[in-house]
Amino acid sequence: MKNLLNRLFGKKKTMTTISIVGTGNMARGIGSRALAAGQTVQFLNRDAAKAAELASELGKGATSGSSTEAPEAGIVVLALPFDGAKDYVSANAGALAGKVLIDITNPLNFETFDSLVVPADSSAAEEIAKLVPNAQVVKAFNTTFAGTLAEGKVDGKPLDVFIAGADEARAQVAEFARNAGLRPLEVGGLHHARELEGFQLLVMAMQANPAFESFNWNTGLKILN
Repeated sequence: MKNLLNRLFGKKKTMTTISIVGTGNMARGIGSRALAAGQTVQFLNRDAAKAAELASELGKGATSGSSTEAPEAGIVVLALPFDGAKDYVSANAGALAGKVLIDITNPLNFETFDSLVVPADSSAAEEIAKLVPNAQVVKAFNTTFAGTLAEGKVDGKPLDVFIAGADEARAQVAEFARNAGLRPLEVGGLHHARELEGFQLLVMAMQANPAFESFNWNTGLKILN
């Protein structure tokens, strides 16, 4: 009875659709897409002032805090480089327990754009999952670029978001992407992050290749039917 009364009359908690750790281009892109769809977003950064600046710039529905705080939302986007994402989940494993973590990283060798820095029988998502076993890691948004996320489409077609992870967590991320005006494509379990990261290696190499001058990081992957 006490727990019921607390739920009914206790202090109301802030409802945040997603928390985003990071304030870079991908954080801005994913956050902008969510806010445009009327969702709410919490931005977190080691430098809380940077998070506050981004939240203020994006406006209604955006809040901010320090990445040393526990994320408010049940879905947390790791909008960080691979090494930064590993450091963050290692330091905050307790606060992330029970949450769905979206790993957006592409673990490329950025000196050569010719290989990944994870073992061939693993992926960035699987390596992150090992560090936070009480959370559910989902791979998503690694095949979208920040520049196209603000619009949510390329050539008039909504961006496809490929999603790999356990069934329930994957479905939550798919719902979030759909609500944000994107087209979610669930590809299976987390081990399929290997194919998503490998495929994006090829795409990013083309973006960086002067032979494909018109790409300029403004393309979008699309399954047509």
